[in-house]
Amino acid sequence: MGNGMAQHVKIVGVLHIIFGSLGLFAAVVVLMVFGGIAGLVGATDQSDDRFVAMPILGIIGLIAFIVLLVLSLPGVIGGVGLLYFKPWARILVIVLSALDLFSVPFGTALGIYGLWALLNRDAERLFQQQGLAGPFRAAG
Repeated sequence: MGNGMAQHVKIVGVLHIIFGSLGLFAAVVVLMVFGGIAGLVGATDQSDDRFVAMPILGIIGLIAFIVLLVLSLPGVIGGVGLLYFKPWARILVIVLSALDLFSVPFGTALGIYGLWALLNRDAERLFQQQGLAGPFRAAG
């Protein structure tokens, strides 16, 4: 039974890495889009308003980038930690899974699955052993 639970923990880890990576990708895209818009405003607008608009667009893009980075990076870090069965990662991903419940529909599904897998007694025992064999533990 513990072996099957180890597989569930790994899946939760991989899903958090994917979910977090998508957020990181979105952060970079937002930064590039707002930077591009600021550049277009500077290149096409001949009025003095461009000197006001360009920094505002840049700041908005930077703030959106930082917010997405702060929201996404813990999922990637926690997911990697789960692959190594690190106890701190279990706690982090339990918190993230609880927060994911509010992100309908994919986050909700990930949150439910993460909470189910990580709050299980068998999973708790896995983390007490602190991942003796690393992320690619042998089955059996």
